[in-house]
Amino acid sequence: MRTARIGTDIGGTFTDLVLLDNLGQTFYAKVSSTPSDPGEAVLTGIRQLLETADLDVGAVTHVLHGTTVGSNTLLQQQGAKCGLLTTRGFRDVLEIGRLRTPVIFDLLWDKPEPLVARRYRIGIGERMSAGGEVLAPVERDEIIAAGEFFRAEGVESVAICFLNSYRNPENERAAEAIFREAFPEIWVTSSVSVLPEIREYERTSTTAVNAYVLPSLRKYLQRLETGLRGIGITAPLLVSNSNGGLAAASTAQEKPVFFITSGRAAGVVGAGRLGGSVDMADLIAFDMGGTTASASLVQNGKLTRSNEYEFRAGISTPSRFIKAGGYLMRVPNVDVAEVGSGAGSIAAIDEGGLLHVGPTSAGADPGPACYGIGGMKPTVTDANVVLGYLPSVLAGGQMKLDVDGARKAIGDKLATPLGLDVEAAAVGVRDVANANMARAIRAVTVERGVDPRDFTLLAFGGSGPVHACDLAKMLGIKTVLFPRAPGVFTAMGMLAGNVERYFIRAFPGLLHALDTRAANAAIADLSDEAYAALAGEGYDRSAISLAFELDLRFRGQDSEVPIAISASLGDADQASIRQQFLDAYIALYGYASTDQVETVNIRLSATVVGDILDFKKLTSSQFDIRDGVIDHRDVYFSRESGWIRTPIIDRAAFDGEVTGPAILQSPDSTIVVPPGASAALDAAQNIIVSL
Repeated sequence: MRTARIGTDIGGTFTDLVLLDNLGQTFYAKVSSTPSDPGEAVLTGIRQLLETADLDVGAVTHVLHGTTVGSNTLLQQQGAKCGLLTTRGFRDVLEIGRLRTPVIFDLLWDKPEPLVARRYRIGIGERMSAGGEVLAPVERDEIIAAGEFFRAEGVESVAICFLNSYRNPENERAAEAIFREAFPEIWVTSSVSVLPEIREYERTSTTAVNAYVLPSLRKYLQRLETGLRGIGITAPLLVSNSNGGLAAASTAQEKPVFFITSGRAAGVVGAGRLGGSVDMADLIAFDMGGTTASASLVQNGKLTRSNEYEFRAGISTPSRFIKAGGYLMRVPNVDVAEVGSGAGSIAAIDEGGLLHVGPTSAGADPGPACYGIGGMKPTVTDANVVLGYLPSVLAGGQMKLDVDGARKAIGDKLATPLGLDVEAAAVGVRDVANANMARAIRAVTVERGVDPRDFTLLAFGGSGPVHACDLAKMLGIKTVLFPRAPGVFTAMGMLAGNVERYFIRAFPGLLHALDTRAANAAIADLSDEAYAALAGEGYDRSAISLAFELDLRFRGQDSEVPIAISASLGDADQASIRQQFLDAYIALYGYASTDQVETVNIRLSATVVGDILDFKKLTSSQFDIRDGVIDHRDVYFSRESGWIRTPIIDRAAFDGEVTGPAILQSPDSTIVVPPGASAALDAAQNIIVSL
């Protein structure tokens, strides 16, 4: 029987979908996003995919979904009206933060407003000692009084975070139970259910983010599940998390803080799997969509991951050197740097006469001027249209581009004020956008002590292949890899992901005095918790793989390094764990102390093992294959070269080599091969461009 899984990724401009059946056949769809209700585009795309693949809704076994609802809620500040219950004397933790700024001496930096207003942060007279002893229990009347105030003020969601609850959750659990019983109409998030970990600010911030986005993401996923049932799909809905894994929609509804960058990380997971299929162990995964561009590193075949992430406008990065610029979340995530420069990013001239691109995006509505649906401001897409990089239609013919509209927007808003011709202004927009995107790539390479010239640039997203070769030249990268159907590669990456759940136990102490019996007991408890949680989602114990880490730091430090450990520790393991820590520390910072080493947490990542997606075995017969060169058009590659008559090649028909300039077109994306570069196919039908 023919069955299929569907991966869906919602972007700011387009929603991408990929269907993979059990025969290895892939089918793609790219539809305009619907900002008012993002799920509508998903349902439209699924109907279109099933028709193209000639499948019934009953053949769908899983729907895998990446959504920008969580990140957009934070970016647009449209989350729930929130309250916070915390230990008396600690209501200003969110204000105090880490007592630092992301860029020293930046007088123009504005500190992010806390997600919970001060009047809705209430101190409770409970107290827990650092050792986990209850010094003062929770008083029911205090919780009820706070809840009645929240109810009267229209607070929709409440975070609870008490001092030292990571050592003993008794008070926090009691407060949560009282609140839920008395105020069932208000959503509640307790820190011990999200992040039972040391550090008051980090735990409070993570819990506040969860409470802030919970109502919007829950309502959205509930609507989407209802919509899927409405078109006859009864398959489970799995949501991509910030670490590139998948989880049941019910988990995403309870712990949305783990899904803020849902979808974005899936492309990096796909990059890692693709690299493994074609024996490329060192890749820079570059994803450019309509709203943002992001970069991440695959080094020695391994994804770069972090346990901390800050969300902010402009450039977002989990870099250990850039802190306090946004809303902090201590959650597992793929280490991705992101900038607000996408194809829909708006170009404008500031008061000083300088050209800026982004972070504001025209999105899908009203969209770039070339879409002809109401957008009047020039964008990166308009610049690419003016310069001849893009075809006359996008998304397989769904959207016809208005070249005259793009020229008018560039001319009126940019070229005339700057005293330039339209082409020069359009080149300027591309140059600024490329410079912004190069920052993201440098953030995950140069800023980490890694030379980008030693890596291959893997470019995907609807617009990544249009800019990738220019970025490679800027960074000295010699090889650029374009996967099959790069415009929907993030959705394909979800099909390469596995179901994952994460668990943590505080385990403070000194490594040289490691209590292996207590550590093994904690490991056993975490294992039981993981097996029970995944069994509740229908997964058999035999299909679950467990991986443990021990967070370590030098005594007195404030940040940790996770080190892999076995599921059963012996007394002899202490020395090898210390050496692993020293090696990892030196790799990160270039030196290591001789101080004692502290243990902080034990972490567990539980993965449901599935089939490994082999990109070399995938096939696609969706697109009509035409003969090689299908057209020619003039393309403006640079100020020096001016307009060059350039062959336009059907991507599906390309089966050899070509020397640039050339443009390879497909319904999902456009690959630009600049003059002097050469492009060829590999065994997995990827296109490799040598510069």
